Amino acid sequence: MSNLSSQPSKKGMRAPGSGGSSGSSQGNRGSSGQTVKFARRTSSGRYVSLSREDLDMSGEISGDYMNYTVHIPPTPDNQPMDTSVAAKAEEQYVSNSLFTGGFNSVTRAHLMDKVIESEVSHPQMAGSKGSSCAMPACDGKIMKDERGKDVIPCECRFKICRDCYMDAQKDTGLCPGCKEPYRVGDFDDDVPNFSGGALSLPAPDDSKGDRRMSMMKRNQNGEFDHNKWLFETQGTYGYGNAYWPQDDMYGDDGDGVHKGMPDSSDKPWRPLSRIVPIPNSIISPYRLLIVVRLVVLAFFLTWRLKHPNDEAIWLWLMSVVCELWFAFSWILDQVPKINPVSRVTDLEVLRDKFDMPSSSNPSGASDLPGMDFFVSTADPEKEPPLVTANTILSILAVDYPVEKLACYVSDDGGALLTFEAMAEAASFADLWVPFCRKHDIEPRNPETYFTLKGDPTKNKKRADFVKDRRRVKREYDEFKVRINGLPDSIRRRSDAFNAREEMKMLKHMREGGDDPMEPIKVQKATWMADGTHWPGTWGVPTREHAKGDHAGILQVMLKPPSSDPLIGGSEDKLLDFSDVDIRLPMFVYVSREKRPGYDHNKKAGAMNALVRASAVLSNGAFILNLDCDHYIYNCKAPREGMCFMMDRGGEDICYIQFPQRFEGIDPSDRYANHNTVFFDGNMRALDGIQGPVYVGTGCMFRRFALYGFDPPKSDNTSKGAETQALRATDFDPDLDVNLLPKLFGNSTMLAESIPIAEFQGRPVADHPAVKYGRPPGILRVPREPLDATTVAEAVSVISCWYEDKTEWGDRVGWIYGSVTEDVVTGYRMHNRGWRSVYCITKRDAFRGSAPINLTDRLHQVLRWATGSVEIFFSRNNALLGTKKLKFLQRLAYLNVGVYPFTSLFLIVYCFLPALSLLSGHFIVKNLNIVFLIYLLTISICLIALAILEVKWSSVGLEEWWRNEQFWLISGTSAHFAAVVQGLLKVIAGIEISFTLTSKSAGDDNDDIYADLYLVKWTSLMIPPIVIGMINIIAMVVAFSRTIYSSVPQWSKFIGGAFFSFWVLAHLYPFAKGLMGRRGKTPTIVFVWSGLIAITLSLLWVAISPPKGTTQASDATGGGFQFP
Repeated sequence: MSNLSSQPSKKGMRAPGSGGSSGSSQGNRGSSGQTVKFARRTSSGRYVSLSREDLDMSGEISGDYMNYTVHIPPTPDNQPMDTSVAAKAEEQYVSNSLFTGGFNSVTRAHLMDKVIESEVSHPQMAGSKGSSCAMPACDGKIMKDERGKDVIPCECRFKICRDCYMDAQKDTGLCPGCKEPYRVGDFDDDVPNFSGGALSLPAPDDSKGDRRMSMMKRNQNGEFDHNKWLFETQGTYGYGNAYWPQDDMYGDDGDGVHKGMPDSSDKPWRPLSRIVPIPNSIISPYRLLIVVRLVVLAFFLTWRLKHPNDEAIWLWLMSVVCELWFAFSWILDQVPKINPVSRVTDLEVLRDKFDMPSSSNPSGASDLPGMDFFVSTADPEKEPPLVTANTILSILAVDYPVEKLACYVSDDGGALLTFEAMAEAASFADLWVPFCRKHDIEPRNPETYFTLKGDPTKNKKRADFVKDRRRVKREYDEFKVRINGLPDSIRRRSDAFNAREEMKMLKHMREGGDDPMEPIKVQKATWMADGTHWPGTWGVPTREHAKGDHAGILQVMLKPPSSDPLIGGSEDKLLDFSDVDIRLPMFVYVSREKRPGYDHNKKAGAMNALVRASAVLSNGAFILNLDCDHYIYNCKAPREGMCFMMDRGGEDICYIQFPQRFEGIDPSDRYANHNTVFFDGNMRALDGIQGPVYVGTGCMFRRFALYGFDPPKSDNTSKGAETQALRATDFDPDLDVNLLPKLFGNSTMLAESIPIAEFQGRPVADHPAVKYGRPPGILRVPREPLDATTVAEAVSVISCWYEDKTEWGDRVGWIYGSVTEDVVTGYRMHNRGWRSVYCITKRDAFRGSAPINLTDRLHQVLRWATGSVEIFFSRNNALLGTKKLKFLQRLAYLNVGVYPFTSLFLIVYCFLPALSLLSGHFIVKNLNIVFLIYLLTISICLIALAILEVKWSSVGLEEWWRNEQFWLISGTSAHFAAVVQGLLKVIAGIEISFTLTSKSAGDDNDDIYADLYLVKWTSLMIPPIVIGMINIIAMVVAFSRTIYSSVPQWSKFIGGAFFSFWVLAHLYPFAKGLMGRRGKTPTIVFVWSGLIAITLSLLWVAISPPKGTTQASDATGGGFQFP
């Protein structure tokens, strides 16, 4: 890419004081072998160069492609074009181009006439066009500014497109309209309007000053901004002004403030977050009970080992082994909970520090660091595009500085359906986002907002809210119709274009004299809205157009917004946005390259591709990733997370994990889908140690921590490091800078972005205790516009070969090798010494969907448990962790890898009550007083601990009980299957997949909980069914035997029956799930149940036949006797 630009990297120039990150990157850019070509694809799929010399050529050019000149080097007879017009033109061309590329292929920028069938209105969106070019024989469109108005580089108002403007500059330098030279300097998009009397003011010293001031002091209407000029120049109207009073105007004697508006540094320092301790009345008894139960367990197990049951030693041995494991498992789970904490944030302080106007920041430009949102999707059939589109809309409308925000969607399936759905979402955001800002809408997911029950006008102050809401609702309904109709629209369009290609080929065959009866072979391609082939996956897969075989695709759906607010008008949109900022965040569609023979590493590989692409394009210091079905429910959630990152001591925080909240769960939460015991209990407890584990979604990462570096330490920095970007060796002394390509690949732009991301992610150095801080106001510099070189580099880093021989997936980014890559990624960060924070907001930060069907839920838990087994048998086992991993944190991570193995002992223990009832023996020889006291004490401690845990975690008692029930259900089904699957994979290399084999659906399609009653048979159901039936049969047999025995032993029956009832009570939700709605159960359930019951009955009779039957058998010689 060295032939594209000889300018220094823009990423390197973005942050002052970035420690040598700037400089020319020309020398290394060409190492990837990528070149970018602007071209227009014809209907046949061929590319036509867009250089001016080729405009008169035929559209069916074949042969070598011609490079499009992105930058014209300045020479004596070729002066550079106006920088503002050139940058806007370049950025508009980039945003209107679909970039494709990959391994051993040219990176092409395909200019798109239109992205979607519907009309595009927002000027930031790809496919937006200006007026027609006035040059003869040119059908190009002229450039548009941020407001959507035409960009005209000459005062004569001659409309000219970017190509013609470049040619005019290169040839004569004269405007084709007025034949006058183009002004070299600062241009306005429109002719200055002096009718309002807005005249430029000279500097106070009557000097010419900086000529750039004419642009810097202009507002969004192109007029001179007097207030900004007054702030920055201390100019006056006569005897001074209200902003900058003259010295001694108020009789100050030198001790007062002379300069009007105080700076934020003059205010008293306040923290952005604080820890709220758990009341001692709750936490002290809780800790005491943990110690008491631990001591009682030790005495109880000692007593059990010293008092075996000689009458049934096998029963005693099984029970003792299980109880020892349960005690060990309880310690791993309970001990890390001794120090739970709660945290609160102060958003007002965050606003005062970073967003408030001051003497040094009169415009109120935000000093918050950049943030990149990642959304991942893989299959539009399993993950509906409408759901993903609503997630994107909630992100674009988030309450965060627009110019600091960027959203990336990863389409791992490379589907045109997802691409056009995202384009439709970007188009609808033009109306939805300003509407949310105008009326302070919550939540900002339109599907959820318009289905909320209650009065929508509550707390709404504007008189036009009802009218606006009605209009937006109507537009959203049309948006949904378009999204849901995209599959048919794409299919009909592709069929029409394919039929046209067949007709062309048939005509060509007839003209060539070929036999018209020969079958015509035309590829069934998938066509985009502009009449060209889709470079990704086709509806009829073919070579280089299949799910695992397609080029890398990158489209800037919404180009980066301007740095200054862009206030809407009453005529621009469907609604009146006259006092609303109508800018939209940057939005990028990414589909990484996939080729056969490469391990693409599923979601982890897709996330790493987004990390690299975003580092090149926006390089936000923080990354927040969401699943496609998780949307932002609290628009201020990113600010809440930023309160921890930007607070004192926040430099060693690797990520902020938010709790997962779910919608569409049945009111009784039959299968513990809300999982509140984990999210409000375990995660809050880990927050008091080294931080919560990473759970895959709703997490804000520090980009620098994802790169595999250690957290900063006091002995790693020198004097003045507070304002200097640290080098890589400052964090990792063993890291050789020359080996950076081995770590991160051969992208120079990516390597240059790393120290900048570290520097921009630091807290503000506004307190003596803040180490590794950055100067206030350093991030108010506007973002550089995108150019073709940058986007081409982003396409290069998402190619399938880029990670070869690098540390991506091993040390850098999301870690590969496990289906639970999220837990492993968080573990690696904690293992390097980072800490994480758990952020529970008053209003849920994010909400998503969860499977409420029993089979789907079991398969979800199976995937999690399989990942845990893989972790246990890998080098990510917490036993192998470094000394930087705290002891209690190590126990928590050890429990993550160990908990599936509890299923082996749990299944045995669930059979023990039935075996006890059938054999007539109990796990102890006699129910003596010592055993009962131990049992009672342990049970009371368990109940008391549960009550106190419910108190400090704010979990409902019913939710706690549902969690206990599903713990046994999953432990006897999915966890056991995961252990078997993991052992077979580790020992024999055999992989087993548990798939659905039969399905039975309900009749009520309108019931939102219809999926709850859907019964799908799976092999995971076999162990719980067997356990439940055996315990029921055992209770019936034991009760009958006790009733009819000459000497009833009720104590043994009650002991066994109590534990059998305990098992059955836990299995009750499972039984309800099997019954479905109104008892509709698949026949296979009854068949399995009958076979198992008969088999076990015969087995028991063979092992322990009744005495009367034995005597008769001896007398007759054995065998069956019929009456």
